[in-house]
Amino acid sequence: MFTGSFVALITPMFDNGEIDYPSLKHLVEFHIESGSHGIVAVGTTGESATLPFSEHIEVVRKTVEYAQGKIPVIAGSGANSTEEAIFLSTQMAETGIQGFLSVVPYYNKPQQKGMVAHFKAIADSTDLPVLLYNVPSRTVADMLPETVAELASHPKIVGLKDATGDIGRLKETQALVPDDFVLLSGDDSTGCEFLINGGHGVISVTANIAPKQMAEMCNAAKDKDFDLAKKIDKQIEGLHSALFVEPNPVLPKWALYKMGKTNSAFLRLPMVESELESQKHIEDVMRSSGVLS
Repeated sequence: MFTGSFVALITPMFDNGEIDYPSLKHLVEFHIESGSHGIVAVGTTGESATLPFSEHIEVVRKTVEYAQGKIPVIAGSGANSTEEAIFLSTQMAETGIQGFLSVVPYYNKPQQKGMVAHFKAIADSTDLPVLLYNVPSRTVADMLPETVAELASHPKIVGLKDATGDIGRLKETQALVPDDFVLLSGDDSTGCEFLINGGHGVISVTANIAPKQMAEMCNAAKDKDFDLAKKIDKQIEGLHSALFVEPNPVLPKWALYKMGKTNSAFLRLPMVESELESQKHIEDVMRSSGVLS
């Protein structure tokens, strides 16, 4: 269902902080033309933490509108409050999205049993499929493979975005979940290895900048052409690290602005524009990767 390269899309903004919907439309069209297999709208890369619910829902609705059914859209609906996550999910269920991406609650540090109860409550509130999202570097709490396996028994919970960067963790999870449970990498640096080891796709930050290459890498891995997948990944591996020199999505926004894909690199506080040294570094890497002339 959710396989291949899904871009963790940034939310473009004007310099006054308002949502830049013309640039959002341009980005969606860019991904359709580049062969991306799907879009994640208003996930953590989309600055979900600083968008009020009304804007969050509207950005998702507009993303679906701009996609025109040509590419599936998954909506970020995570929150550290189960009630808020359910509210977001129910409000966005009628926008035309294909499913939800819901992150492990952050700051609260829930127990594994708490995670099970949280995600089951969200899944029970919707008829749409739910992807779990484990990113302990951001949330502190780490959802263990045994917890994922327990949640995989819920008919609405269909997959996991694993951003641990640990291929050993992938192997542990594979051994515990059904074969049709979707396993997606959320760590670009190890994404190719994740695919080679049986992962089904990526939810990628790098895909904001290099969507064609990320989609082609996923296609090659799906065809078991691992040499080609590695070759493509090698061409853009510098981006995987350079885009995270500063906290995501600071540099992805700057990179897209330099590519002429957006009108501004504005971020909402407490995030601010990247340092000049970081800007120069990412521009150099973009040129060496062939995404900026």
